[in-house]
Order: sequence, then C-alpha cells, then structure tokens
Amino acid sequence: MPLFVLVFFAGKCFSVTPSENVSTNLTKAVKAMAKPAAAIWSGSITAGLTATDGNVDSVLTTGKVAAERKTSSDDLILGADGAYGEVNSQETAESLHGCAQDNHLFIDNTWYAYGREDALHDAIADVDYRVTSSAGAGYYFLKDKVNTLSTEAGPAVEIEHLDDQYHNYPSARVAEKFEHKIDDHARVWENVEVIPPLTYPDAFLVNAEVGFETPLTHRLSLQTYLQDNFANVPAPGFKDNDLKLVSGLVFKF
Repeated sequence: MPLFVLVFFAGKCFSVTPSENVSTNLTKAVKAMAKPAAAIWSGSITAGLTATDGNVDSVLTTGKVAAERKTSSDDLILGADGAYGEVNSQETAESLHGCAQDNHLFIDNTWYAYGREDALHDAIADVDYRVTSSAGAGYYFLKDKVNTLSTEAGPAVEIEHLDDQYHNYPSARVAEKFEHKIDDHARVWENVEVIPPLTYPDAFLVNAEVGFETPLTHRLSLQTYLQDNFANVPAPGFKDNDLKLVSGLVFKF
C-alpha cells in the first residue's frame, strides 16, 4: 500500500504519493487558495459644446458617460449619452439614451452569453420613451490587444410610447462591434445594431456609430464620432433618420 503524506495548507488537505513532488503540490495549494484579483472599473466622460452668436444664435451640448468592469468570465458595460440644442431659441435637439450589457464568457473566451437593456427618450423625434430588452449569444472573431471584432444576436422585446401611442413588439436583435487601437494610444471604432419587430418588420430600427479618439495626455483625449439612428417607421410628420456628428473632450478614470 503506498504511503500518503498529508499536507495541510490553510485548512485544505492534499494527498501526495512518494512519486509526486511535494513542492509542486504546495504550489498548487497556493494557487487554489489565492483569491482572484478584484475587478477594477474603468471609464470615461465625454463633453462637447458648440455655440454661435450673430446672424444665427445656436447652442449644442452633448455628453457621454461610459464605464466597464471586467473579470475573468464577465464583462459589464454601462453607458449613457445625451444631447440638447437650440437654434434662434427654437429647440433642435433633446435626447437621452442609456444602456447596460453584461457578457458572460465561455469556451476559450470567444463565445459569450449576454443580457442587454436600452432606454431612449427623443423629444424632437416624438419618442417619449423606447425600451428594448434583449438576450442572446455572441462570438469574438478577433480579441487581442490591438483588435476586437464581435457579433451577437438574440430575441428582444421593444416597448415604446411614440406619437402618443403605446407599442409592444416581440423583436430580434443583431449587432456587430469593431475596435482597432493605433500604437496603444489612438483608436477607431464602429458598431451597428439592427432591431426588427417580428410582428411588424417594417418598423425596424438601425443604430450605428463610428468614431476616432486621439490622446492629449494620460487622462485626456479628443474624441470625434458620428451617430446615426434610423427608424423606418417614424412618428407621423417626422424624418426617419437622425444623424449627429460630435466632437468632445474625454476624461478617463
């Protein structure tokens, strides 16, 4: 009968045969008891302001907040953005958007399951509110220090108050995201999502963004991005496409 050596480490018991290396098992014990490093939040705040005075008096303010918390198996992403504008004392922009998404990684961290919530208010487009809840699966085609490219899809539910009417649509969601870092400093990105209601496909939505960011200091950078929000069936009397070109100063934390 082989001789077993019992090694007690921090309340754990490991059995070792004579053929095994004791130091190797002690190393395993240390790794088993080591606590994973606490996840750290990272994020940014972007602010932009455009004002004119003279023949045309106008003001446009934009803001965006983004935060992310990563662990070995989960990626939590939070975001909010808004815009307000006036031209000759007439309101031209009033929107507020927020989102939250949690990705749970598995299968070599290339596949993930996600849950996502989006909420939008756009007074100019007569959208009192639009809430989209979705869940599904995603896949990373690229995931390294320079490039990330992923796609995701799944069922969704869309609830909105548009033109004083309430709508509730079972929907689908398909999205694609790409980011490329230049010299570990500047970056370019683009993302697009399509949300077609299953019971009313003509009322599909397309939301897209493309942008560029270049650093000024370790904490500050300059960001320029183009947002396009397309609603194939807008409120009566309103245009189906809203396009915003935004430049702003970014503070990272």
